[in-house]
Amino acid sequence: GAKVKRSRDVKVIAEKQSVDMVISTNSINFNNPLETIKTLVIQNNNLNTAISDLKPQYTLGNELIYRYDTESAFWGGNEYVYFENKDIRAANVGVQFIDLKDIYHNYLYTNISRKDRPYTYNPDLNGNFQVTAIDRSYVDVEADYAMIHFSLLHEEVKNKDIHVYGNFNAFAIENLTRMEFNSESGRYECMLRLKQGFYNYKFVTIDKNTKEIDEGSISGNFWQTENNYKVLVYYRDLGARFDRLIGYGEASSVNISN
Repeated sequence: GAKVKRSRDVKVIAEKQSVDMVISTNSINFNNPLETIKTLVIQNNNLNTAISDLKPQYTLGNELIYRYDTESAFWGGNEYVYFENKDIRAANVGVQFIDLKDIYHNYLYTNISRKDRPYTYNPDLNGNFQVTAIDRSYVDVEADYAMIHFSLLHEEVKNKDIHVYGNFNAFAIENLTRMEFNSESGRYECMLRLKQGFYNYKFVTIDKNTKEIDEGSISGNFWQTENNYKVLVYYRDLGARFDRLIGYGEASSVNISN
């Protein structure tokens, strides 16, 4: 069982979400659960922010209970922005205009920083994407690639890089996703070759020295944000040489409570 709660730390109660868990079984006798049970909590399929190796705080019969104040808390983030270019030859959702060069180029509307703006609910795919193309029967092979032009209206940041971020590349931070500041337009810009479809994305900053990712520096963090959480539970029996997946739980912050 997994439930999403508002953070119990009043300093970040408006920005974080915490995951409570209960592991129960009638088929396994947990021997020394502090050592043999391992957990992995994943927010929106993003392994960059996953929390691992939480230890059970209480044992009640055959139940292991996890109710941490800070250790199981995630930054709430914000709803992802998105675009759709299933019709590659026409401006669609989030696409301002197109151009045909060697391939089609889709220019997205310029985004702005949402950190200091009120939270607004906007249904999304929690960072995921769906390849799709209009009037195509087999999109896996018939969907085209397009050059997507991202832009962000933001003042230049000297000690950090800004990247386009999403599950289109498994939330990887790569040189291809790094945005360049255009001093003439006052915008950060980036081009990515992506297959036609519906894409979620946002912008994150990377500290040039520590390489630390700050997912909320541009999008903001809000406790109301709809996020998906997955909990994987592994067990290594006494004398065993591998961890066995014994449990899976899923929860959404749509049902968040205090």
